[in-house]
Amino acid sequence: MTDTEKKPAPAPRDPWDLPDVSGLVVGVLGGTGDQGRGLAYRFARAGQKVIIGSRAAERARTAADELGFGVEGADNTECARRSDIVIVAVPWEGHAATLQALREELRGKLVIDCVNPLGFDKQGAYALKPEEGSAAQQAAELLPESRVTAAFHHLSAVLLQDPEVERIDTDVMVLGEKRADTDVVQALTALVPGMRGVFAGRLRNAHQVEALVANLISVNRRYKAHAGLRVTDVER
Repeated sequence: MTDTEKKPAPAPRDPWDLPDVSGLVVGVLGGTGDQGRGLAYRFARAGQKVIIGSRAAERARTAADELGFGVEGADNTECARRSDIVIVAVPWEGHAATLQALREELRGKLVIDCVNPLGFDKQGAYALKPEEGSAAQQAAELLPESRVTAAFHHLSAVLLQDPEVERIDTDVMVLGEKRADTDVVQALTALVPGMRGVFAGRLRNAHQVEALVANLISVNRRYKAHAGLRVTDVER
């Protein structure tokens, strides 16, 4: 090959060529709350090994027994230590303190933040903007040795927990700094029938994704619905 000849460009990577995550243990911090409990239920129902965490181990074990599907309960420290992927589904008010306390247990692990910083007043829900920019960016600052991503913000806890609902037809916006990490989150999402993970940018774009939950709460209240999202013109 001469100096003037160029190597052919590599074929574009298929965005739906996702890794196998079946052997990974999923931990859910805040797994006794509605959102965390719903996510734990869906992943366990899909065959994934799930551990739910709580500040009180006994409370977590009680919730795990109620969920079934082999779900285990533990305190937050044990949940973080034993899991390969850790979903953060704690209330916004306890977000920073929870992550600070678990920095060592979460070192090197894939962390999925799904916390929505929201306020409520007589006019309804409204978005808060953390000093770091978003809950996900706060997590990344507090966990510098973890692989922080963001996803699962717009899912209805009611639908997630309803055993009569077979499919949850919605898209999940996935954000993160490394493609290998967001691919794992997308693969985890795809375990739930009807759900699809869609890459939506780096963590600097997490604020508007988190903030959109305030709009969905307004939609749901007006129309008595459990609204989610669909991204159009993205084919799988």
